[in-house]
Amino acid sequence: MTELKRFYETFQPTHYNIYLDINRENKKITGKTTISGNAKESTISIHQKDLAVDTVQANDQDVSFTIDRDNDAIRIDLPQAGETTLTVTYTAPLTDSMMGIYPSYYEVDGVKKQIIGTQFETNFARQAFPCVDEPEAKATFDLAIKFDEHAGETILSNMPEKKVENGVHYFDTTVRMSTYLIAFAFGELQSKMTTTKSGVKVGVFATKAHKANELDFALDIAKRSIEFYEDFYQTPYPLPHSWQLALPDFSAGAMENWGLVTYREAYLLLDPDNTALDMKQLVATVIAHELAHQWFGDLVTMKWWDDLWLNESFANMMEYVAIDAIEPDWHIWETFQTSDVPAALQRDATDGVQSVHVQVNNPAEIDALFDAAIVYAKGARMLVMVRALLGDDALRAGLKKYFEAHHYGNATGADLWAALGEASNLDVGAIMNSWLDQPGYPVVSASVIDGNLTLSQQQFFIGEGKEAGRQWRIPLNGNYDAAPEIMDQQQVNLGNYNDLRKANGKPFRLNVGNNSHFIVKYDKTLLDDILADATSLDAISQLQLLQDLRYLAEGHQLSYAALVPLLSKFADSHATIVNAGLYRIANDLKKFVLAESKEKKQLQALFDQLSSKQVARLGWTGKAGESNDDQLTRPIVLNAALYAENEKAIASAHELFSANSDKLETLSAAIRVFVLRNEVKNFGSEALFKKLLTAYRQTSDASYKSDICSALTSTTDPALIMKLVESFEDANTIKPQDLRAWFRGVLANEDGQQAAWDWIRNDWQWLEDTVGGDMEFSTYITVIASIFKTPTRLAEFKAFFEPKIQTPGLTREIQMDIKVIETRVKLIKDERQAVNDAVSEAVK
Repeated sequence: MTELKRFYETFQPTHYNIYLDINRENKKITGKTTISGNAKESTISIHQKDLAVDTVQANDQDVSFTIDRDNDAIRIDLPQAGETTLTVTYTAPLTDSMMGIYPSYYEVDGVKKQIIGTQFETNFARQAFPCVDEPEAKATFDLAIKFDEHAGETILSNMPEKKVENGVHYFDTTVRMSTYLIAFAFGELQSKMTTTKSGVKVGVFATKAHKANELDFALDIAKRSIEFYEDFYQTPYPLPHSWQLALPDFSAGAMENWGLVTYREAYLLLDPDNTALDMKQLVATVIAHELAHQWFGDLVTMKWWDDLWLNESFANMMEYVAIDAIEPDWHIWETFQTSDVPAALQRDATDGVQSVHVQVNNPAEIDALFDAAIVYAKGARMLVMVRALLGDDALRAGLKKYFEAHHYGNATGADLWAALGEASNLDVGAIMNSWLDQPGYPVVSASVIDGNLTLSQQQFFIGEGKEAGRQWRIPLNGNYDAAPEIMDQQQVNLGNYNDLRKANGKPFRLNVGNNSHFIVKYDKTLLDDILADATSLDAISQLQLLQDLRYLAEGHQLSYAALVPLLSKFADSHATIVNAGLYRIANDLKKFVLAESKEKKQLQALFDQLSSKQVARLGWTGKAGESNDDQLTRPIVLNAALYAENEKAIASAHELFSANSDKLETLSAAIRVFVLRNEVKNFGSEALFKKLLTAYRQTSDASYKSDICSALTSTTDPALIMKLVESFEDANTIKPQDLRAWFRGVLANEDGQQAAWDWIRNDWQWLEDTVGGDMEFSTYITVIASIFKTPTRLAEFKAFFEPKIQTPGLTREIQMDIKVIETRVKLIKDERQAVNDAVSEAVK
């Protein structure tokens, strides 16, 4: 199935006329596609997948063709090469795969309904119409759609509708674009509209299962994001409108289709009166991410999927740049530090991880490129490094050149570096290629050796790693002038430490601001100097210190036991990111204790000790005018208090539940999940289980659904656990898009782990049939590897997944996740006693 010769090499489309007749009742698509283009050879190939092709014509004459299903191809013999117009008629099934053209299901007042939407990235446009389904094969498109329409339905596409004739909806010709960005949808929709300062129409669309005011937040963020990008990129938004559409069934988080962005409902719609601040921030960054793509990805597109990072890393950085500009009080870069940064550092330290820029040919492996921790998070961190080096003026000037040179076309990473380099007079490519083309990252060791302050770099591994002699050009961001701006050698001597310390008057530190992708290992002299007054550091520096120490412990370069006494130093911080770093370490200590053991009781006592003052300070309910930090810290410390089985916390949560038992959805969204989970775990019953599961089925509030999922999967009742597992394959209860969260919840529950593990092994084929074409399919394996921690589970994992190791798209994930579990098992074996002794000492 290796796709060595790209189809664009034999046939280069310039324009498509696409006619689709979609019958929802019969689940059938009838299509006719006409493609004008240049045939470079007399035998050409275009893509199809699961299409029943009736006829193929070239310049109005029937031609011979064969279907190559292994390579998703129609092989066509032409009379001669040159300018050619192909016409293909075909039929196709309307499937429930959440790929191609597919239905989304929902209910309004108990009545089941559906809307039709599309998902063509990475290579699913070929399921909807024959095409050269490659990013470089840009063309213009005329779209005409007929469907079994009834009154009150709306149809949307990338471009405005221009006319309706005989039930056929015709849309304006698109600009030149890639096939994977085509989109359309139709059904009973409600909408809210506005217009940007430059005249771009902005709309948010959703089913009528939602309250009208749930569209308001997204509309405001979308409008202001587009206005920001037009200014920042110094390039106008290229289309007449920007529609944001929430689909009830959607496998990804969102998709940047040009002019018609599609979203999972949870990432677009929210209740303005009862949504937690962190959820508002998440929705805002998702919207800003997709709208960043309208230029970076859509206007200029990567040439091939090996440069996918060019799209995703950039949009991932820009979502933070945009939201920081339009909502500065949120301090959104702190979220980057607690989400993207640790995700990248954890994943990128496992030997065998992919590089940001990675070669790929096989279509089945393209989806495996979407490793969020690498292509999104690490790539974004690379670009944050570039931004810090260049400054915004040079960055914007370079981007303007990049868009001017490649608009409506394709580009590579080298093209971006050239534009940025021209604007900044820096050899950006030389710095970046060491980060993008090789996997992993360095640990920079800072030590006083023979009186001299010495730095050295070496690749950092969590677990066993094959030393490959890799070196990086590291922006050090040191706080002493003696440290070079870029460290491109294996070792650097900065001079006499005592002289440097005296001259600078402060502890030596590297990666100030935590913008560069490396961790620091200070020797005892330097670390003790920093720790002596660590709480006077700014919040990001405190977080960075905790993060780096945690990774050193994960990498066996430091004992977790040494971190335990440090935790109390930071426990009274009012900064969310410091608390996030603190409890990330504290939660990691859970892997060293067994259920119902003396050691677990000691760890619970430590959690109580760390959280008690903060819980007393913040309480369970928000206060008028409280800071964002307090709003975001409250859930962290309440979660800790409940793990500690603090009697007062359990009683307070129970009181809140009892007072709101007939209106649970109105509980403050910031703490609702803890109230529900506490009730299920400590006061659960079959009646409560049924009540919450019914509420889950009936509510359209995605945040409330998530809270119920978290609560129900924490039940300790074996019979109720089995009822949950039985619901995994009931799409009327748990949609396939939401299944992974339910599976993870039961698997992480010590009382439910066996049932969940048995289910996925017994019903793997069902899972593959249901979500196997989905780019998130492999993450079910990641979820399992994030939880398993015993030699027995490791053996079972290997026994089940090693026979699947040659499955395209799963190979790297299985190989890496075996290492992840092996590393955790070894760490627990080596450190359990020391860690538990340290916890015992800390709670004396």
